[in-house]
Amino acid sequence: MKRAAGFTLLEILAALVLLALLLLGVYSGIASASRSVRSGTAMIERMDQLRAAQQFLRRELAQSLAAPISRTDRGEPVYFQGSAHEMRYVAPLPGYLGKLGPQLQQLQLVDDGAGGLRLELRLALLPPDGSPPQALGEPQVLFDHVREGSFHYRGVDPDGAALPWAGEWTGDRSLPQLVRIELQPQDRASWPRLDIPLRIEPVRADGLPRNGLLRRNSP
Repeated sequence: MKRAAGFTLLEILAALVLLALLLLGVYSGIASASRSVRSGTAMIERMDQLRAAQQFLRRELAQSLAAPISRTDRGEPVYFQGSAHEMRYVAPLPGYLGKLGPQLQQLQLVDDGAGGLRLELRLALLPPDGSPPQALGEPQVLFDHVREGSFHYRGVDPDGAALPWAGEWTGDRSLPQLVRIELQPQDRASWPRLDIPLRIEPVRADGLPRNGLLRRNSP
């Protein structure tokens, strides 16, 4: 009698090994493609965040108003305050948000609790009776995962000559002509140096420009 044809145990094991290798290759390809998609999506979202932050900052700082945000010890109005990690100014928000009128905007670089910084925006209403500003909601994160960053300011002297960039704005009765925002992200994103021109400086009652002074020149 002839024996029934079939596979030996060795052949079955070899087939199972080949099938396992094939499945492993397919799984590795799918996992690699998934990682690439996630990485690409994350990079696109990061670039969208960067562009949105820069567009917002350009628009708002360019629309800074000569509205007092505080007063000096002598009672003179302060229109703009700036340091290396914080600036305060008044500007109208776009769209329906602007229906509340010009608002005090506070831009800050704050510790994110994970060894980095994040760029935050705080908004506050300016009551017409001169009472303290009223905060609007929670701070909004414009850009996060920042390794380091700083703000710089540039104005002109009383003769109209441009002054060097400085890490602090102390022109009590004036707005800076230019604001620079420099950030170094922790990831592969690249923040282009952002130089923003502000609107024309406010004018005094005698018709002369209110030119402020700068101090502590930045390198």
